[in-house]
Amino acid sequence: MDNVYSVIMAGGIGSRFWPMSRQSKPKQFLDILGTGKSLIQMTHERLSPLCGNDNFLVVTSDEYLDLCSEQLPAIGSEKILAEPMRKNTAPCIAYAAYKLRHTDPDAVMVVSPADHIILKEDQFLRTLKQSVEHARNTGHLVTIGIKPTRPDSGYGYIQFYRDRQYGVEDIQRVKTFTEKPSVELAIQFLQSGDFYWNSGMFVWKVSSIIEAFEQLMPDMARLFEENAQSLNSEQEETTIESIYSQCPNISIDYGIMEKAKNVDVVLGDFGWSDLGTWGSLHEQLLEESDSNVEISGKLRTYDTSNSIIKAPDDKLVVVQGLNNYIVIDEGDVLLICQKGEEQKIKQFVNDLKTDKEVEFI
Repeated sequence: MDNVYSVIMAGGIGSRFWPMSRQSKPKQFLDILGTGKSLIQMTHERLSPLCGNDNFLVVTSDEYLDLCSEQLPAIGSEKILAEPMRKNTAPCIAYAAYKLRHTDPDAVMVVSPADHIILKEDQFLRTLKQSVEHARNTGHLVTIGIKPTRPDSGYGYIQFYRDRQYGVEDIQRVKTFTEKPSVELAIQFLQSGDFYWNSGMFVWKVSSIIEAFEQLMPDMARLFEENAQSLNSEQEETTIESIYSQCPNISIDYGIMEKAKNVDVVLGDFGWSDLGTWGSLHEQLLEESDSNVEISGKLRTYDTSNSIIKAPDDKLVVVQGLNNYIVIDEGDVLLICQKGEEQKIKQFVNDLKTDKEVEFI
């Protein structure tokens, strides 16, 4: 598709997927599903039908430049943008947008995290192409909504109007965003039928998102605008360090999407998971025979259900009497955690950092 660029956000550390995901090699660079490809490689392949390798950008932490280059050699190191510090998704997207404007002012950006799972790729591509045409024709900011399959409190939700303003059921105007509601509220959302999961994937014209930054985050827009020429010169590294040091730590959802008046949602149903937690991986790989997911290892389970267990190939692991648990034996760490409490894994990692146990992180 003409003037379409794919932007992959790959700077996170995936702390909720610890201990498999470590700071030195986070989950987007791991072959978590056992396919022979990492999540970022699968994301690149999935988006390739939209644009050639020349039309890719990857935005990642400067400590992952080598990993990105090794795993995505086809796109070239010059297409990998290095963030000097983690400031969430708003600065990340602004960086990519101002770079693309210099290259192609008519560009349409397709923004995707590096670590999602998509099971129905043909349907996914149809949804993205529909989103690209809508963003190009209207100049609106488009987010991809996912038809929910359960009342998950770990996802954000998008409420949409049912006015069919655009004449099709799959494209609606956004009414509200709700970030990680309680389970009780998530149940009400599903029952209403007016809420989809917020996938964290976006489509918009470069000119549209830059205009949104100018209106809703003018200080950040000013930083990038005043340094736009330096972003495409030998001074880019020092320039982006200066810009990021002054940017707030804020997501694109809070900074732009929840405030903008021209946000639409394209509704999708293509077997999506953000693979943010071990529990979400359990849902994707669930073996209906015993409700357990066993990843590698020599495993023997007794009276155990609804659990995910991962162990090294050369280690015998025997588990008895567990229900709804996560058991991960990875390298120098053994994690045993109730699946319903897995949000605490991020806390565990932070506690270890505080205790200076950095070798485990």
